[in-house]
Amino acid sequence: MNDDRRPTQALPTGAESSLHGVRVIDMSRVLAGPWAAQLLADLGADVIKLEHPLRGDDSRSWEPSFQSSKRPDLRQSAYFCAANRGKRSVTVDFGTTKGCDIVRQLARRSDVLIENYKVGTLARHGLSYAALAAENPGLIYCSITGFGQTGPYNNRPGYDTIIQAMGGLMSLTGQPDSSPGGEPLRAGLPVIDLMTGIHAALAITAALRHRERTGEGQHIDIGLLDVHVSALSYFGMNYLASGVLPQRTGNSNPVTFPSGTFLARDRRVVILVGNDGQFRRFCEVVGSPSLSDDPRFCTSPNRVLHESSLRSLIEPLLVARNAEHWIEALEDVGVPCAPINDLQAVFADPQVRAREGVRTLTHPVLGDMPILANPVRMSATPMRHITAPPTLGQDTDDVLCELLGMSADDISGLRSDGTI
Repeated sequence: MNDDRRPTQALPTGAESSLHGVRVIDMSRVLAGPWAAQLLADLGADVIKLEHPLRGDDSRSWEPSFQSSKRPDLRQSAYFCAANRGKRSVTVDFGTTKGCDIVRQLARRSDVLIENYKVGTLARHGLSYAALAAENPGLIYCSITGFGQTGPYNNRPGYDTIIQAMGGLMSLTGQPDSSPGGEPLRAGLPVIDLMTGIHAALAITAALRHRERTGEGQHIDIGLLDVHVSALSYFGMNYLASGVLPQRTGNSNPVTFPSGTFLARDRRVVILVGNDGQFRRFCEVVGSPSLSDDPRFCTSPNRVLHESSLRSLIEPLLVARNAEHWIEALEDVGVPCAPINDLQAVFADPQVRAREGVRTLTHPVLGDMPILANPVRMSATPMRHITAPPTLGQDTDDVLCELLGMSADDISGLRSDGTI
């Protein structure tokens, strides 16, 4: 850790955060990199987000926005807010000589730097890992790109939907080609960006542990496509073992049935019968216990093989009662069944509320605003939800004065010439 560091935010009462004392320079934009940096901020790191003086992070301009009730012209993008709580914002144009020097000085005083520029971009400005590590050998430098630093695609830009297409997820998602509307679909969430951010944060914490033992920093190279291929999990392993391409199965689980969405009298529910015991109880609840003795349906592989026949028998039974009846009756006997919630229902759900999935922070301009809480609950070093996502450059003066020892006149001059 750097000796000149000092905490800038209060810690959780009675506890020190896990990454207290770690300083992170976040030069990334949009989602994967900012998501990683936000996770580190939740763990207690001092995260300083570097942004262009005029436009800031690209996502700042995206709608919808949180808006001030008193000043409609004051707003903050909800997308930006989703990935930037707990950070300080500093504006600097590293395309200028003075701006580059500011980044180098901050990197010299920091533990971690996260960036997601195209391969070679920061090197052209003298801000490569090699250049910064020469001045700070303990620096952990995390590069996030679409395809990694090497390979034939390393210079291509990477976007979540493109990676879902190239990495196989879209080939696995959606209804079969034989069904109405059957085509490959992307996931509703940018899951590759989010997983990449989690992997980056994990790698950074591992690199901090390595540095604690050896004093040595390192370069972390993460590509979105690499993350996706790794996450193929048993789908990928099944193909490598059998050579058989997995087919899209819509909402049905390919290894068990009944599974997926089913129409009740008033709306659809999701049912997932995970084993033979659950199937016997399912049959009793829906009023057809003899189904579990049918040789076509007595084992999970058989039920998958005879899905169409079984579906034709259970759908008329399920549509006879309301969704809430099936949710309660099946859950009572240990058969998973759930409503298909929209986001209004999610945030009203008593379990989500009991676990405080939404917290409130005070924004410097907008007042109280909701944020989505970190999902991890740690007993000794709780996650930190203290500062709202920053306005553009709100901490520039404080950081340049505190860390680089600049005077008010120095900062005013840099602002006048467009460096900050």
